[in-house]
Amino acid sequence: MKTPMRLFASASALAAATAALSPAMAAGTAAGTTITNTVSVDFRVGGVNQNQVSASDSFTVDRKVDLTVAEVGSTTTSVSPGQLAAVTAFTVTNASNATLDLGIAATQLSGGTAQHGGTDNFDVTGLGVFVDTNTSGAYDAGTDLAVTYLDQIAADASRTVFIVANVPLGRATNDVAGVRLTATAREATAAGSMGAVVTQTSGANTAGVDTVFADTNANGNTARDGIHFGGDDYTVLAAALSATKTSRVISDPFNLTTDPKMIPGAVVEYCVAVANAAGSATATNIAVSDTLPATTTYDSSFGILINGTVTAGTCNADGVAGGSQAAGVVSGTLSDIAAGATRTLVFRVTVN
Repeated sequence: MKTPMRLFASASALAAATAALSPAMAAGTAAGTTITNTVSVDFRVGGVNQNQVSASDSFTVDRKVDLTVAEVGSTTTSVSPGQLAAVTAFTVTNASNATLDLGIAATQLSGGTAQHGGTDNFDVTGLGVFVDTNTSGAYDAGTDLAVTYLDQIAADASRTVFIVANVPLGRATNDVAGVRLTATAREATAAGSMGAVVTQTSGANTAGVDTVFADTNANGNTARDGIHFGGDDYTVLAAALSATKTSRVISDPFNLTTDPKMIPGAVVEYCVAVANAAGSATATNIAVSDTLPATTTYDSSFGILINGTVTAGTCNADGVAGGSQAAGVVSGTLSDIAAGATRTLVFRVTVN
């Protein structure tokens, strides 16, 4: 008895392992599949075996329509004012047990709470929908195709779809634009063309392939309507620059550097301080241009100092030589200014 029991246990373990290796299909048995079951009856009459009696029953598996749209990742998409081709990504899945076309459309929220909790307060422009044509997982301009539907998506298959849009200039940090990608179940009647919207079968079960909507109300969707959407949003991270210009007298022809006054011949130092507010994006490529008053003369002996700092509203003498002056215009390029930081441009003139 022990040997058969061991063999049975081994066979059971092998069957379990084989089942574990088999791919799980969420969609289940394909729609249109005929399932047949046959029963056999053996019996005797007067101790003699009689001919076996059997009976069969067949039914057709109906179509379960289920689709999901989910954003890729779980955070908002950070963008800059004026950014072009800002991308949010979604995974569109046909969880049905039949091949479908999926109509695809992008829309914008009109106020209210966006996907990640911010309040929608502006619209992006140039809204477009693109499919990940080369399956790279990232939006590739010029390669990924603009689409209005996904063609012939098999049961349990997914596609990556991108919403691509432009961010207007002038938006401030924490401004939010909410977007939504919606998929609609459509008949996969012919490759290369979008089929009609799928409708659910009403009434009692028929002998043919009936249709049942199985999509859920997750994330604010309406259950069992053959439509599903997912949301994402763009959150602006802008630089918030401010410029302050101050002057101080360095010397005059009579008092020299002791209590000098701003009389003709006096040397006056200008400081342009550019600050970036806390919580802002780093500002780059900062170009400063300052036209000299006609009643002053640029002090070439002092030159121009850039990238200095400010303490208690006063420029420090820690800048480095840089910038230029031409035709009465002082200019200079400052290094990147991170949030909460300040950089300066300093030069001197003589009062005419």
